[in-house]
Amino acid sequence: MDINEWWGLIERAREAAGDRADDRDPPDDPLPAALTDVLAALEPERIAAFAVTAADVTRSAYRRPLWNAAYLIEGGCGDDGFMDFRDGLVLLGRETFTRAVADPDSLAGLPVVARMGRGEGGWIGYESLNVPIAEAYRRRRGETASLDAAVEAALRDRIRPAEPAGESWDAEDTAANRLHLPRLAAVFEG
Repeated sequence: MDINEWWGLIERAREAAGDRADDRDPPDDPLPAALTDVLAALEPERIAAFAVTAADVTRSAYRRPLWNAAYLIEGGCGDDGFMDFRDGLVLLGRETFTRAVADPDSLAGLPVVARMGRGEGGWIGYESLNVPIAEAYRRRRGETASLDAAVEAALRDRIRPAEPAGESWDAEDTAANRLHLPRLAAVFEG
């Protein structure tokens, strides 16, 4: 799937979610259902192509500086948490995602991050983009086994990085965070 088409589908879901598109914390978060609806309008093969592109996009964010930003924002972040963080970052849209991958400290400018820094709730992460993808596919085909097989076949020959890219530092080192992520450090470490 063309990357512009892929991001266009994310934007359509964000538009449907309206002013609640930037926070995954509320129990009635409208964005996952909106994405499911947008994807369910596609042919099953296009939904599978969306899933493959989603894997590529989230893999592009497998970067140590972004992981350290997630660690600061979420008060800790392991492997599963970083997968959730990257999936949620996708749901914030192309501009925010691209900017955050290039400059993780830019996340300090997001209203949801500011609320989190004040202890007022909020969450960037999302448990898994696979959930709305699978639900959309299930609506179209009545099953998801063929989706899983198609995605697995498409990704089989792609090399998964063993380690995140980019500069690494101890995410619990306040001085290092202030050096590498000064805006986020100011929000979360005072």
